[in-house]
Amino acid sequence: MAITTCIFDAYGTLFDVSAAARELADRPEHADFAPHWQSVARDWRLKQLQYTWLRAITGDHTDFWQVTQDALDWALEAAGQTSDTLRADLLQLYEHLSAYPEVPAMLQQLKDRGHQTGILSNGAPAMLDSAVQSAGLGRLLDQVLSVEDVSIFKPDARVYDMVGQRFGCSKDQVLFVSSNGWDAAAAASYGFVTAWVNRMGEPIDRLPGRPDHILSDLSGIPGLLS
Repeated sequence: MAITTCIFDAYGTLFDVSAAARELADRPEHADFAPHWQSVARDWRLKQLQYTWLRAITGDHTDFWQVTQDALDWALEAAGQTSDTLRADLLQLYEHLSAYPEVPAMLQQLKDRGHQTGILSNGAPAMLDSAVQSAGLGRLLDQVLSVEDVSIFKPDARVYDMVGQRFGCSKDQVLFVSSNGWDAAAAASYGFVTAWVNRMGEPIDRLPGRPDHILSDLSGIPGLLS
């Protein structure tokens, strides 16, 4: 069956999760942070993901903004960077993350070809709205779906269920795109056609599901549907 609907993970897929730390490191007032930005960005993202998985397993749900703050606190303490101003500035920038350069044109091509487009994210609604509007992507997305509607994080199947419920499509009509190998694998096991955006050239995850496509960035997504 032909793909009618293209669904994207948000953080790390459409939006550059390292952008906040990288941008702050370039500011003169945060010169002491500059040597640490890469380790903070890496640990921040890793702890974000770990905390969502653990909360999903234990049933102790909170929204992704709280998870984001908790993960940042861990990353900053690990780097010996505990300034309240630094923390506040990083969180402010995270609310307005940059989209990857190829994103607007890629989404425009999909819309021009008549595909439905949307986000399916762990992000809280307010976070997602801020990121989408800051990046100017609102007109290119039909819907932005948050796990807060089901109160559990990916890769629980109830999250992926939202796509069919909201877009009125079958699983095999969906191309699901994520930069997270585990997310692409889980979505493949669920029944979506999947594309893993492997920007870092990482090995494929040893999980039951396997992505149908592996790309180095998002510019090739429209070509998959030709």
